[in-house]
Formats: sequence, C-alpha cells, structure tokens
Amino acid sequence: MLIFGHPWVEGPRFVKIFTVEEIDGTKAGEILLLEPLNVSIDLVRHCRKNGLAFALTISTLKEALLANALGAAYLLCQHEVGIEIQKVAEEYLFDTKVLVLVEDEREIETMARFGIDGVVFPSAIVQA
Repeated sequence: MLIFGHPWVEGPRFVKIFTVEEIDGTKAGEILLLEPLNVSIDLVRHCRKNGLAFALTISTLKEALLANALGAAYLLCQHEVGIEIQKVAEEYLFDTKVLVLVEDEREIETMARFGIDGVVFPSAIVQA
C-alpha cells in the first residue's frame, strides 16, 4: 500500500495545479494534482504531450475510467467511491493507482482491507 503524507513515511507531495505556468514552477519529484477532469482537460493534454506524471481528483467511476485512459498516474478520491473504483481497476488492470483521502491513520487499515492502492493525508497536498 502506498502512503502519502504520514509523518513516518517520506514521500513526494501532491501539488495542486491550475495553470501551465504553475507546472513550470514545480520541483522534480512532486506530483502534479489536477482538479476534476472536466475543468482540467487542457492541463491533462499538456502533461501527456510533455511526458509529465499527474494525478486527478475524481468523484465518479466514469471519471476514473477516463482518467485511466488518459494516463493519470494516480486517482484521488473519497473512500466510498474509491472502494467502487478499486474493484473496477483490478478487473480492468488499470495502470492508474487508486488513492483515498484520509484524515486519521486508523483509516489505513480500513482501506487496506478493501484492497485500496494507497492513502493520502492532507499534509501531502499543497498549493502551487
């Protein structure tokens, strides 16, 4: 299981991106976090064209399917939709990892029991 933002686990940060200029200001190793696909499709296209790994915040199974087809490295979602998406991701062998946003470390075990690829604590997400 991937764990982002836990104080004991070092790892990359997710940087919220809203413009191409903000992408240029990110550091190597940071993960570009784009808002939902319907408002960030141009940024997704920019990332794909330039070979940049990115994550998308998603809220539906349809968005997850599209994000995977577009090459997102990660999907960030709430736990209810994450559980649904993870089952489909396993069935269709997604390359995209399903990450659930969590607030409390007790949720790590719960998400592991559902086979979720990983969890993200709020401390791992920053503004550009």
